[in-house]
Amino acid sequence: MRLYPIQAGNFKLDGGAMFGVVPKSLWQRTNPADSKNMIDIAARCLLIEDDERLILIDTGMGNKQSEKFYSYYFLWGNDTLDTSLAAHGFHRDDITDVFMTHLHFDHCGGSVQWNKDKTGYEPAFKNAHFWSNKAHWQWATEPNRREVASFLKENILPMEVSGQLKFTGVPDTVIQKKSELGFDIFYANGHTEKQMIPMINYKGKTICFMADLLPTAGHLPIPFVMGYDTRPLLTLNEKELFLNLAADNDYYLFLEHDAHNEIITVKHTEKGVRLNETFTCNTIFN
Repeated sequence: MRLYPIQAGNFKLDGGAMFGVVPKSLWQRTNPADSKNMIDIAARCLLIEDDERLILIDTGMGNKQSEKFYSYYFLWGNDTLDTSLAAHGFHRDDITDVFMTHLHFDHCGGSVQWNKDKTGYEPAFKNAHFWSNKAHWQWATEPNRREVASFLKENILPMEVSGQLKFTGVPDTVIQKKSELGFDIFYANGHTEKQMIPMINYKGKTICFMADLLPTAGHLPIPFVMGYDTRPLLTLNEKELFLNLAADNDYYLFLEHDAHNEIITVKHTEKGVRLNETFTCNTIFN
């Protein structure tokens, strides 16, 4: 098995929304804001090369939305999903599986693209299966009013129409062992229904793709919960459970949205679980 970080682009989000009720005087120490109160956000995806499978976890925003849409998110940098794949010697047509932690637009927008005539949409990975789970799919296709702006039909429905959509089996337990993709999955419901956190066994280490359960290293204190979460009190419990597991078992936490920290480990302290070490992907994956 080999792992590769895939940079699908960078953007900015409002720091207050990213940290909910936490005062700016606290969160700006780790996530400094610009004059518009926006903080740097990455769309760092993960590519798993495992025998004949090439599994991509999340796909970023994509490039099919309007200029007005992207203007809300202050895109920055030159990274794209295609250039990042190419830097590792791959093309999107090589991808066999696209695993989506959840279907918010910044996690799955790159899974669908315009067709050649720009008259409709088609899967952006023509040879891949697209993986979600039934509970989250229903949640996303029948969205509540809180999340309706995050679940965009053009990002989601073409995967089903194409016949390339598949579902993982959600277990009765919090962690699904050895999923259909070969890795364990931690299911979290505070941010959105049945968000999936992949836990990958790699060279004796457990690499956890944190998605929106832990957006940045600055979100490590348990009460530092995003304003975007639909059930923040549930997020508190899920973060506490997972971060204690991570500290107990020396998990390596792959941060999808942290523009400046790629992988971290955590430790127990008198104040709770806190940052232990930071690593680059090259350090851990090579």
